[in-house]
Amino acid sequence: MNRLSLNQRTTKRWTVAEAVDGCVRHGLEAIGLWREEVAEQGPAESAKLVRAAGLRVSSLCRGGFLTSGGVAALDDNRRAVDEAAELGAACLVMVVGGLPGVAPGEPLGAGSGSPGFSRDLAGARERVAEALAVLAPYAGERGVRLALEPLHPMYCADRAVISTLAQAVDLCLPYPVEQVGVVVDTFHVWWDPELSQQIARAGARIASYQVCDYLHPLPADVLLGRGMMGDGVIGFRPITRAVLEAGYRGDIEVEIFNADVWAADPDEVVATMKRRYTEVVIGAG
Repeated sequence: MNRLSLNQRTTKRWTVAEAVDGCVRHGLEAIGLWREEVAEQGPAESAKLVRAAGLRVSSLCRGGFLTSGGVAALDDNRRAVDEAAELGAACLVMVVGGLPGVAPGEPLGAGSGSPGFSRDLAGARERVAEALAVLAPYAGERGVRLALEPLHPMYCADRAVISTLAQAVDLCLPYPVEQVGVVVDTFHVWWDPELSQQIARAGARIASYQVCDYLHPLPADVLLGRGMMGDGVIGFRPITRAVLEAGYRGDIEVEIFNADVWAADPDEVVATMKRRYTEVVIGAG
């Protein structure tokens, strides 16, 4: 239980202060924070609250969206790195971005698409590599580890052109292991027939292990298709075993995007999360 971390988005109604208090109240030792809520609280005040509570920051979500390129994206990611450094976060989660001109969750414009739209998937992936070459040294100088998160292929168009753990590990290899790593998120990678081999290959590159279930059928808004562990189709124990056998010693973070979970009492959500973590993620489920 000392490795269980509450990703703040699981209890979306809670502010940073409320989430920190909730972790303490429920005996958790780590929390994953989101930049939007940290900005509302203030980075310095957020860091102060976390440290006063004796918590670890298992991750800061999120940097990335690199595929549209430009100075603005790089500048925002530098700010994200600075925030992660101030919070003492174990890593900065990077959602790399989809095809240029495709806004997350938004339809394309009429005709050829939205402004700046491109179908050049290989080119979009190259933009990620180019941006990483700029950001990785910046993060390394500040003691921040970038964590590349492959997303389920259904998000390739609008959120992440990196869909497999193999792709994410390949992008890491030019950089020191303490500078660039990967996220293993069960929702995004459970389906991959090469998952166990790629987890072993990632090894020390695993910067974050995030868990939630994959619901079936998915809701109309597939972003909200994450469920509490045990409510969907994922077999967690083999994945958890592979991650631990690969040498991962960090926190195990529960990150759920789900309208019903968000509407529920946050304390009840955390209580259920703790029980399912023990029974399903770590236990024999």
